[in-house]
Amino acid sequence: VSSFNIIMGMLMCILLATLATMTQGQVTRVGFYGTSCPRVESIVRTAVQSAVRADPTLAAGVLRIFFHDCFAGGTSWQVPLGRRDGLVSQASDTANLPGFNDPISVQIRKFADKNLNIQDLVTLVGGHTIGTGACAVFSYRLYNFNNTNQPDPDINPSFLPQLRALCPNGGDASTRVALDTGSVTRFDNSFYANLRNGRGVLESDAKLWSDPTTRPIVQRFLGVRGLLGLTFNVEFGRSMIKMGNIELKTGSQGQIRRVCRATN
Repeated sequence: VSSFNIIMGMLMCILLATLATMTQGQVTRVGFYGTSCPRVESIVRTAVQSAVRADPTLAAGVLRIFFHDCFAGGTSWQVPLGRRDGLVSQASDTANLPGFNDPISVQIRKFADKNLNIQDLVTLVGGHTIGTGACAVFSYRLYNFNNTNQPDPDINPSFLPQLRALCPNGGDASTRVALDTGSVTRFDNSFYANLRNGRGVLESDAKLWSDPTTRPIVQRFLGVRGLLGLTFNVEFGRSMIKMGNIELKTGSQGQIRRVCRATN
């Protein structure tokens, strides 16, 4: 089993095991299912690893679902479980989700509203290392950025022809493009190297490097001399756990859904 599948198995376990809660716990905690279903984590991990091996694109999708669930409503890590599902789901709740063209100041505010700091922001966006984006959400950067009839200057000129070939002007807006060029199947820190090299696909991603507030954290993931280094897999696990504890349902709030996509 590749390290990619092991990591993704654990991350997906965070989501799937919490959605399948079997007891009415008050808060998330390590060993939540120790009595009711002691093998739940190994069962979920095995099933998810098999699914991701069959279709690696599932990994990025599950990360995105977990991210959206927490905002709107490292394999060695011990994962707290027991997050309940909400009873209401409204389109208006997605207004606080970070957008593909949000400036850094807006991204920071949206994360801070959920008690996540700037390092959490840069770390969690690093999940795009295995993500893809539709041409519709970034092609404006390639041809007429800010109505200039020119490309976004943050894009490396040598990278521009590659993106234009994948997303020709007036082409299929649904075509999906890797957000971490050259490493979309590996869960690693190469995403940050691409940002440094002007090869960020989404505008909001590229700004992590161009903005002086977030650039030092990107540099720490890249091991820039003179800065305290950060290990991506370790920090990603920590930030995912913090995100999993956003606005927990307690007391009589929420429910344990029998079917994940609908309330009971």
